[in-house]
Amino acid sequence: MNSLLADGPTVNGPPTKGSHGNANVTIADCGDSALVAKAVGLDPEPAWQLVHALADALNAVQLTGVHDVVPTYDALLVAFDCAATDHDTVRRVLAHEAARLGPHPAPTTPPRRFVVPVVYGGEYGPDLPEVAAQLGLTEGEIIALHSGSDLTVRCLGAPAGAPMTDGPPFPEPVPRLASPRTKVAPGSVAVAGRQAVICPMPSPGGWPLLGRTPVRVLDLRSDPITAYRPGDTFRFVSIAPQQWDDYADLSLADCTDPADTADLVGQGGCHG
Repeated sequence: MNSLLADGPTVNGPPTKGSHGNANVTIADCGDSALVAKAVGLDPEPAWQLVHALADALNAVQLTGVHDVVPTYDALLVAFDCAATDHDTVRRVLAHEAARLGPHPAPTTPPRRFVVPVVYGGEYGPDLPEVAAQLGLTEGEIIALHSGSDLTVRCLGAPAGAPMTDGPPFPEPVPRLASPRTKVAPGSVAVAGRQAVICPMPSPGGWPLLGRTPVRVLDLRSDPITAYRPGDTFRFVSIAPQQWDDYADLSLADCTDPADTADLVGQGGCHG
């Protein structure tokens, strides 16, 4: 459960900056079949908006040979088939789209809001007591902070498009586990540093677990397999363990609604 490009990719040679008409984007080679575009000179929020708008723009172009476009917090990895295209061709298109967008592009897709039921603590969130102790809060205060505001999906990480969101407003960053687990159950709701995530499928993980949602995060029959995308928001809602079966047949796609959270909770949180 680590964000892609969290430590930055290894680039080949100095990045080009500003020559393409957008002084807030640098573009550099990354190996023999990828490029990295990075937002520079901007605060975190506009930097995130810029790289995601650039990703949307490049996807819309459908450039021959490009097979993966991965935006994160302030950088965009563009992977391509080096037998079908080359660095110069992809760089020219990236530069053109960066210049067209400018430093403050408007969002192209309205965000959606997902209301996610969670059973906190116990066997569902075994690290809740430790996180509370580390932060000097009660378990109830941790739950209230985690579920008290909408958290924005910033990028899709590993494994399988895990939704990496802003962390809740805890007073301090949350340390990772000293000994990572070899297997984390799907639907596990975890935090680390100042980030939060839902684990979409069984996988190893070193993030402390606060709870688990009974709804399916992935739908392998759909394209894409995730109902969410960067820019969407999650509101976590605490439910009792005995309510687990009420939601177990639902997917996260069933839990999107623009209505007020209080109204949704009264209706059961999700709809089938």
